[in-house]
Amino acid sequence: MTTITNPQELIPETPKTPPDWRQYFSFSTDHKVIGIQYIFTAFFFFLVAGIFAMIMRGELITPEPDLLDRTVYNGLYTMHGTIMIFGWTFPVLSGFANYLVPLMIGARDMAFPRLNAAAFWMIPVVGILFILSFLVPGGPSQAGWWAYPPQSVQNPTGNLVNGQFIWLLAVAISGVSSIMGALNIVTTIIRMRAPGMGWFKTPAFVWTVMAAQIIQLYGLPALTAGVVMLLCDLTFGTAFFDPAQGGNPVLFEHFFWFYSHPAVYVMVLPVFGIFSEIFPVYARKPLFGYKVVAISSIIITVLGGLVWVHHMFASGTPGWMRVLFMASTMLIAVPTGIKVFAWVGTIWGGKLRLDTSMLFGLGGLINFVFAGITGIMLSSVPIDIHVNNTYFIVGHFHYVLYGTIVFGIYAGIYHWFPKMTGRMYYEGLGKLHFYLTFIGTALNFVPMHPLGLMGMPRRVASYDPEFAFWNVIASLGAFLLGVSTVPFLLNMVSSWISGKKAGDNPWRAIGLEWLVSSPPDHENFEEIPVVIAEPYGYGKDEPLTENMGG
Repeated sequence: MTTITNPQELIPETPKTPPDWRQYFSFSTDHKVIGIQYIFTAFFFFLVAGIFAMIMRGELITPEPDLLDRTVYNGLYTMHGTIMIFGWTFPVLSGFANYLVPLMIGARDMAFPRLNAAAFWMIPVVGILFILSFLVPGGPSQAGWWAYPPQSVQNPTGNLVNGQFIWLLAVAISGVSSIMGALNIVTTIIRMRAPGMGWFKTPAFVWTVMAAQIIQLYGLPALTAGVVMLLCDLTFGTAFFDPAQGGNPVLFEHFFWFYSHPAVYVMVLPVFGIFSEIFPVYARKPLFGYKVVAISSIIITVLGGLVWVHHMFASGTPGWMRVLFMASTMLIAVPTGIKVFAWVGTIWGGKLRLDTSMLFGLGGLINFVFAGITGIMLSSVPIDIHVNNTYFIVGHFHYVLYGTIVFGIYAGIYHWFPKMTGRMYYEGLGKLHFYLTFIGTALNFVPMHPLGLMGMPRRVASYDPEFAFWNVIASLGAFLLGVSTVPFLLNMVSSWISGKKAGDNPWRAIGLEWLVSSPPDHENFEEIPVVIAEPYGYGKDEPLTENMGG
């Protein structure tokens, strides 16, 4: 072991051989390879689900159902939602966690490398099963991506294996994969931090990843168990949720939402960590209130398990329960608001460098504030009941998932792209990607809010002509978002092949991951480092290679 007094001590003197691209198609146990495998696989499913979304918006550009059969539309709706969640968001964030956490904490790999690889290879199976469920008769077109009974336990085909069965099986496999990944990540963070890296010398991204994975460990078994019980109702004639046989369909709602609302924090917490890593770099300032930011992640983890019933205000929930969960939902805005305050404090007065990563970070922050305002509105029982199952909910949800989480993912990809590939991306294409994405997001999802307040229901292929104006704008925004992926793909592929060599630390950033070569060696560190400094030690006048966070 060695004490880091000069960051250059860990930088190899000789250039490293670029990794063989064929390793990304192998059963590797290297956490960095697995991380990139997650990201590539997830982005493929992101494109598939995005195409589904554009087809749906093509249908909704006119009030009449003149493009798709209603059943096909319902199936696309279900596929879009499920693939975006289980095929894109969870896997891509698992990719960031896999790649970065060992590097950030000074470890050579994850705690359980083979378990890590097995968890990844379930993801392509899950994605293929989802698509197959859409193509097989009896698919989940009527039950939607919530899979509420009694619709989800109906079997009009009479076949044991139908589309709904395949869809539920895919969700169950995804749950097992995520539980395996969460166990691995939490164990790695607790047991494998470098000597000297106490909890308050641990990077904010690592805090948020651990907080998110703890939610996976306490919440995901509930959804997975509920899905298995639903599979039994569908195939073996049990009566857990089927009201025709004395089952309780509302019980499944509790299983579903006990996990599925905290799942939003599983997705957004790592993005909060990405913001917390990026803003200090591009503002040349320490992260404002680092300890409070770290602790607030754990508070969100605890409160996240106490808010699920606000999704069931319209399900005959007793009045006392409505008031209780309205209060808990509003309360969770406090630790979230602390993070926003800290990010603004970090940016304020900084020497801002508006590179692509920072632009996506700022755009995600702006979108998140808007999403948070509408979220507080929805925590109020009267407003929630008024806009229940309208496009207001769709708009709010997409401002969280796309406006915040996807923006954060893009920010992370651009920021750590040089570390992963050893190449620089093209800044002009990156900024074009940002502006198209930001404008497309506003055009696509802002109109959904007035549509919801006017009363337009969600999940419909046709609608009253009074809603046509806002739907045209939303559809144009969706098409623009589709176009926005073109410069991103062009940028990533061309940069990885022939981009300018990045060097080990092109952003002059602070953190252990920036002290190794780009891309890192197989086992990351020649010697396990000993951490002696606080994280985020940017000084206004001191050299940026001093006071490193490792």
